[in-house]
Amino acid sequence: MRVLGVDPGLTRCGLGVVDGGRGRSVSAVAVGVARTPPEDELPLRLRAVADEVERWMDRHRPEVVAIERVFSQHNVRTVMGTAQVSGVVALLAARRGLPVAFHTPSEVKAAISGSGRADKKQVTIMITKILGLAEAPKPADAADALALAVCHLWRAPMADRLAQAEARAAELARNHRARLKAAAKATGGRDAKTNVATRPGGVDR
Repeated sequence: MRVLGVDPGLTRCGLGVVDGGRGRSVSAVAVGVARTPPEDELPLRLRAVADEVERWMDRHRPEVVAIERVFSQHNVRTVMGTAQVSGVVALLAARRGLPVAFHTPSEVKAAISGSGRADKKQVTIMITKILGLAEAPKPADAADALALAVCHLWRAPMADRLAQAEARAAELARNHRARLKAAAKATGGRDAKTNVATRPGGVDR
């Protein structure tokens, strides 16, 4: 599976493509950052990010897009920009029929470093080792994008198994309710017939 990881941001949007092999085998395909000038108007910045993401999708043909889920911060303006870029990327993926997965920062940190509280430096060090890179990806947004892609590759099989198990459990529950309903209906019918048959003279009075 080939995953495009996206660390959304207006000034710097991290992009990383990773291929997954057997087990936990992963390899880096490409990493970079889409940048937009802070002085530009918002629509122009969003268009610039969208254009760059589309170029990456055309060039690398990912099968899944993994995006960092927006979380609350003190800087509302930063959160808004991040959310807007996240929505643009999700839309681009949807138009191509690509599945989109959202992962929280703590999920990514836990998958890469074993701790949901790891800082950006630790994540960068670990993703460099995991992918066997000659040097650490810079800036941190690029490393985070690779980490998102790897996180999805490692978590997706487990998530799929859980989804399948939940679907199977729901199906069993539906079948069980249907059997109970059918049994109750059948029992009620027999009781009605018995009541008629046991009345005096066998006549319904």
